[in-house]
Amino acid sequence: MAEFLYRMGRWCARRAKNVIAAWVAILAVAAGAFVLFGGTLTTTVSIPDTPTEAVTERLQDAIPAAAGGSGTIVLSTENGEAFTPEQQARISDLVTRASEVDDVETAIDPFATEAERAAQAQAIADGRIQIETGLAELAAAQDQLDLAREQAGDTPEIAAQQAQLDAARDELDLQADALSRGEAMLGLAEGITMVAEDGSAAVVSIAFTEPQMEVAPETKAAVTDLFDDNPIDGVDVDYGSDMLDSVPSVFGIGEVVGLVVAAVALIVMLGTLIGAALPLLTALVGVGVGAMTIMSLSGVIDMTSVTPVLGLMLGLAVGIDYSLFIVNRHRRQLKEGYDLDESIALATGTSGNAVVFAGATVLIALAALNVTGIPFLGLMGTAGALCVAVAVLVAVTFIPALLSLAGMKILRRSERAALEAEHPEPGTAVEGKPAVKAMRTPSALVRVLVGIGALLLAAIPAMDLRLNLPDGSSEAHDTTQYQAYATIAERFGEGQNGPLLVVATLPGSPDEAAAQAAQVGIALSLGTQQGVVAVAPIGISDDRTVAAFQVLPESGPTSEATETLVHTLRGLDIQGVESIGVAGNASGNIDISDKLADALPVYLGVVVGLSLLILILVFRSIFVPVVATLGFVLSYFAALGGVVAIYQWGWLADVFGVDSPGPILNFLPTLLVGILFGLAMDYMLFLGSGMREAYAHGASARLAVVHGLRAGRSVVTAAAIIMIAVFGGFVFSHSAMIRPIGFALAFGVLVDAFLVRMLIIPALMHLFGEKVWWLPKWLDRLLPDVDVEGAALERRHPHVEPKETVAAH
Repeated sequence: MAEFLYRMGRWCARRAKNVIAAWVAILAVAAGAFVLFGGTLTTTVSIPDTPTEAVTERLQDAIPAAAGGSGTIVLSTENGEAFTPEQQARISDLVTRASEVDDVETAIDPFATEAERAAQAQAIADGRIQIETGLAELAAAQDQLDLAREQAGDTPEIAAQQAQLDAARDELDLQADALSRGEAMLGLAEGITMVAEDGSAAVVSIAFTEPQMEVAPETKAAVTDLFDDNPIDGVDVDYGSDMLDSVPSVFGIGEVVGLVVAAVALIVMLGTLIGAALPLLTALVGVGVGAMTIMSLSGVIDMTSVTPVLGLMLGLAVGIDYSLFIVNRHRRQLKEGYDLDESIALATGTSGNAVVFAGATVLIALAALNVTGIPFLGLMGTAGALCVAVAVLVAVTFIPALLSLAGMKILRRSERAALEAEHPEPGTAVEGKPAVKAMRTPSALVRVLVGIGALLLAAIPAMDLRLNLPDGSSEAHDTTQYQAYATIAERFGEGQNGPLLVVATLPGSPDEAAAQAAQVGIALSLGTQQGVVAVAPIGISDDRTVAAFQVLPESGPTSEATETLVHTLRGLDIQGVESIGVAGNASGNIDISDKLADALPVYLGVVVGLSLLILILVFRSIFVPVVATLGFVLSYFAALGGVVAIYQWGWLADVFGVDSPGPILNFLPTLLVGILFGLAMDYMLFLGSGMREAYAHGASARLAVVHGLRAGRSVVTAAAIIMIAVFGGFVFSHSAMIRPIGFALAFGVLVDAFLVRMLIIPALMHLFGEKVWWLPKWLDRLLPDVDVEGAALERRHPHVEPKETVAAH
């Protein structure tokens, strides 16, 4: 591989303009594909084979009208007073027009609903009076009949009158039973209101024909446009998060700031604007190709809005870092007296080889997300892997071409002047290196204790990790989603932001009376559960075997209490009911979180096992892979702890713009494993390979640690700062889904690079001395020789080749 990359680097350098033109053409093709075939991204997440999905499918077959998705529109008066009759009429008109939008099953008029509820209550009250009056009249008639029986005996006429009275009494009893059922159902549904008690806010519920995860964004947009295009004087309109597919901007001000910080770090390290510009340029080209290729597939693949953003994050970060490794190696070789073309080829064959290997570890870890069995997560991993693969290709082809055009200007003026004055022999440093001394053992022990202690301290909050999908409460306070959520929570109760859909299956073939009785019994059972505010029947199937109810929980959709209630309702054993299922947005998010949590240990095991195998292969050691993998586990949980502390507990909320702390994005822990593992292995390879090389060249185990650390720490430090800057730019994204991902990656890189790779592991390697490089002889014979840093290539190309030899290649 190293020899192949050496020759490819030389080929690209000599045909620089052709290579650059080829990448420009590839970028143009990707852009064209995106314009022609790009589809719509979605913010909804679904996983097949969950209890919620099973209930939804059952409901689609039994009661199609109740199986569709829903959306919420919240209207409130600007002055806090009750809606005027004119405002109510305008709202009702818009609701009627909304119900006529394609793929909208119905739009519920809040004022008509409340009027109907009041009419039902009045009808029940009137019915109760009528029944009581009828019973009183029957009692009087019975008294008269009894008196007549005493006087005349039990004649046929009296018997007939008694039969009529009994029939009338039975009819009244039936009416009373029906009235009691209606009264009970109305009482259970009392908490489900559409208009606030003071009349200043109202909720319009939109029911769609398609299930929640399949409602087209165009359908939602048609409804919201209707309200936006027809404003009502004195009325504010806000939309729930279920009405908006708010796709986050792929590139915003935060990302620009991150790139600026990365550019500053490059300028400080490389000392030239040209040197700093090359990694940035290659990263932008790579991420442009990768991200637009991914988005061009969104027309044929259901893709969440986070997928291309993740590709952008990774493409920028690894694109800059991988190019930096090659540029840094090239600059060092030029200062040692290498010929320009030879230096480009050798840098591509050595550092480029390490880049390919490091990129392969990231790519494998991301692609392994498909083993979780969760489609949207596997797609995210595949998309990220594609962007990493493009970044590697750009680094080993585009960078050599750009380095050829840059020539000696990749060095500072002072470095070029010193080079011309000294004329060093190729392979010798211009400046002498200070003598290397091994670190002191007490110092190494302190480093280990401090580093591990800091990581464990940071990881403590991870023990309280709660997973869910963000809802309107986690959005920025100036967004319409948050305003809708807050208005509902304040005026109607937290639970109305996440009602549950409960579906009961009745055995056999019940008649209408039995079905109605069962419906009331089920509603009463549901209403007695702790945490349930209200229950309302939604419908019953034509064969009367499936009944659906809306259950309003006391707490919000992402609360622990609601999660407990969902599991409680699913476990209910109601007499005469075959099974109870729960669906709805809140239930779906809980199921997704549970399935992701179940998949995480399996995936973490796969990644840890992969880590051990790769590192044993690279370092030919048992100790190094074990401590490197354990270090990754520590940095992973420390990163999760930081996320929990800030985004769930609310620490430093003002600094990080966390308006409403809450549960952590449910797929973040799994995603973090794949990405952080790959990046951690990058740093381990670039530091550890230098240590291994020094040890192989005869340095003692402890001196080899210092040699490798000194050789790689400057470039790894710069690379880590760049990663942190790029990921950190996403911390201030406007999307509640993107912010914690950006922070987790930035903080994970921070602790892994500076605490694990450059503090703890070198100190541990010093403490264990020669044992660090022990490997069983039988295993040593089995393992292939993986020359990651291209040391063998350097031995084959130790100096500048004669011009005629160069021309012969």
